[in-house]
Amino acid sequence: MSEASTPSGAQQGDAKGRLDSVDALRGAVMALMALDHARDFFHSGALHGVNPLDPATTTPALFFTRWITHFCAPVFVLLAGAGAYLSMARGRTKAELSRFLLTRGVWLIVLEMTFVQWAGWAWRIDLKVHFALVLWAIGWSMIGLAGLVNLPLRWVAVIGAILCAGHNALDGVKAADLGAFGPLWAVLHEGGEVALGGGHRLLAGYPLVPWVGVIAIGYALGSWLILPPSERRRRLVFSGTGMIVAFLALRASGAYGDPNPWRPDESALGTGYRFLSCAKYPPSLCYLLMTLGPALLLVAWWDIRRPAWTAPLVTFGREPMFFYLLHLPLLHSLSLVVSIILWGQATWLFGFPGENAPSHVGTDLTGVYLAWVLSLALLLSICRSFRNLKQRLKSPLLNYL
Repeated sequence: MSEASTPSGAQQGDAKGRLDSVDALRGAVMALMALDHARDFFHSGALHGVNPLDPATTTPALFFTRWITHFCAPVFVLLAGAGAYLSMARGRTKAELSRFLLTRGVWLIVLEMTFVQWAGWAWRIDLKVHFALVLWAIGWSMIGLAGLVNLPLRWVAVIGAILCAGHNALDGVKAADLGAFGPLWAVLHEGGEVALGGGHRLLAGYPLVPWVGVIAIGYALGSWLILPPSERRRRLVFSGTGMIVAFLALRASGAYGDPNPWRPDESALGTGYRFLSCAKYPPSLCYLLMTLGPALLLVAWWDIRRPAWTAPLVTFGREPMFFYLLHLPLLHSLSLVVSIILWGQATWLFGFPGENAPSHVGTDLTGVYLAWVLSLALLLSICRSFRNLKQRLKSPLLNYL
């Protein structure tokens, strides 16, 4: 029996080792993120502004392809917080952890504003719109956590819960009504464009307040992961189930937790679409409960018995930053090849996907999934080679990738 398929009760979530179940979950959301971005680069609907969550324009396959990727950002940020706690459990002092989080956070923001946009999304450096997306949010969340780790653990958990559960109470506060503080509010809570001067604009796609809350909760979650297996599984199952129940109750009532209340549709399928389409920008409380609850249950399940097919996910999960930085240029390059072969042109790819796409370009979902599977196969080989390189060199600089 392979290692991946053996019961993992022997996995001791201690200070010296890693939990394969956690790495597998991280790898799973990285793979799903690549699916979403494959859709961005290849799918005709994504290239021409079709909303995959709109009951009037979507299909079950398209809706699922987009909806399942909602798990990516919340789980990745949660596990970033858990990883911070585990690194301290492996011997870092709070001061050392705080410095690492601060420097890594700044590094992620720099990468978002440079490499990710120039070499990943746009293949251009003369951009006037600067997208503040997931690395931006994680970077600032790490900077916030760099300060929070100096507090008692219970206070970090309380602050995280307040930010996640309470930020929807401020949905009625609009940046347009705050004068000079409006741009700051857009970055922190509301999202949208912020003028930077000289014709440059910042598009705050990931408002920061709830993401700081998620990473703080993840930091507290890390303290569970070093408990004996039976105890950590009990807590994970209890919390995950509680989150799912809370999501169903809040979403059904419409009383609180999402700025876009659902309403029944003409069909049962359409009603399901609306019920599951929670606000992501910023992530509503319902959105976070909907995604993080099942994630905790999955960790508990894989902690008992992790299927053999998750082995590649563990590889991805142990090199998440390297995976992230590589997957966008790779998908962009694949779309360039496909565009030249199928449509004889690719000039529209020198810009953000869909920005100048001709009306006749784009594939169906079959093309999206083929590109996704090919990219994952390539990424698996490259990530394995990179991990071997890190083990040989043991350079601390490589930890920033």
